[in-house]
Amino acid sequence: MKKQKKILIAFLFFGLLVTSIFGQEKSNSLLWKIEGDSIQTSYIFGTIHMLPQEDFLLKDKVKNAFNKAEVVYLELDMDNPSFMQDMMKYSMLEKGDELKAHMDSTEYVFLNQYMNKNVGVGLKQLNKFKPLSLTSMIMTTLMGKQLASYELTFINMVKEAKKDLKGLETIESQIAIFDKIPYDEQIDDIIKMLKSPEETKKLYANMITLYKAEDIAKLFESMDDYFDNDKEMMKSLLFDRNENWVKQISEISKKQKVFYAVGAGHLGGKKGVVQLLKSIGYKVTPVLD
Repeated sequence: MKKQKKILIAFLFFGLLVTSIFGQEKSNSLLWKIEGDSIQTSYIFGTIHMLPQEDFLLKDKVKNAFNKAEVVYLELDMDNPSFMQDMMKYSMLEKGDELKAHMDSTEYVFLNQYMNKNVGVGLKQLNKFKPLSLTSMIMTTLMGKQLASYELTFINMVKEAKKDLKGLETIESQIAIFDKIPYDEQIDDIIKMLKSPEETKKLYANMITLYKAEDIAKLFESMDDYFDNDKEMMKSLLFDRNENWVKQISEISKKQKVFYAVGAGHLGGKKGVVQLLKSIGYKVTPVLD
């Protein structure tokens, strides 16, 4: 499997960011109820950070869980007044570094032409930004439709309901994960993705299908394939963060009823958030309707 799949998965399910079309098994759900003697009853919902508006649907069960909560936790507190300032700060390369230094002249010309044509901004204007910023811009062009975001929807719901919004992580910690990947490798992955757009769109369509089926098990099972069996990347992007979140959930939910919303790829598997919560004694059950 080609490396560029990692970019697509990370972008959609791990950070920076529906009715089923199949007959579902009874355990298929993106929404799970968390109960225990030491905590307030809470809920965790799996998002996909960006998808076509036509595929976006917020089911009543999710709205009901949201309404029962006293506070909402996303991966990031995207409503924080310093959010955009921090995003800009940690998206920039270190002083003295340049984006063009991480690619050869052929790659520069190719990417510059693509960005000018499809984004309206050339690499000269983006020369101080990390490759992850390019990935975010490019992914929106490949999706090619009016896009929707669960995170932005929840932010608007929080404001309307006058609830508190908080984050399980910081922008700095999320971007630091991608900084572990050499920038020249990230550029290579972006170019491979752009040179095989149909494969990227096919992968994206498959993920949307699994997401709409609320099949967190198959979403997780596909991760090894998508990540080209890169165990270190899986550990950094998925397993380490899952363990950290479960520790936080155990503490946060002691005091209040919480609605958590994180990338759906974090829910399934033996090291997923659902199983980790069960392993420390909580009752975690799928909300089916």
